[in-house]
Amino acid sequence: MAEDQSKKIEELTARISELENAVREVARPYSELVTQLSRFQDTVQKYFKLMDLYQRHGVISIETILPGVKDPIAKDIMRLLLDRPGLNISEITDQLRQRRGSASRRIVRDRLAELLGQGMVVERSGKKEKTYEISEVVVRKWSEVLGLTK
Repeated sequence: MAEDQSKKIEELTARISELENAVREVARPYSELVTQLSRFQDTVQKYFKLMDLYQRHGVISIETILPGVKDPIAKDIMRLLLDRPGLNISEITDQLRQRRGSASRRIVRDRLAELLGQGMVVERSGKKEKTYEISEVVVRKWSEVLGLTK
């Protein structure tokens, strides 16, 4: 009789183990779904943050991202380099003339030096000339403000 009970206990233990495994297998897709829903919720929150910025400011502008850039010419240079990275001083000056009506190479050079000093712009030395583009610091700042990083 003790052997009979021992055998039944072993059978029940095996069945319980099988049931536990089956429950784990059934629950796995649900845990994956919860993970995917969490990612989706993060994306939706970032989208609403972007929409809020856009609604409040009309655009997601340099002023929103880099409130420390006060000079209007420096702001225009940053906008230009966001739109068209890799411009040289002459190209930046020409683009500023088209946007603002006037610009001088000397002032552009001075503002670029200030932006370089602040770490907002990086200078690339080519074969004949130096070109400028937005720095990684600014790119990270954009990502933070737009909610693209955690």
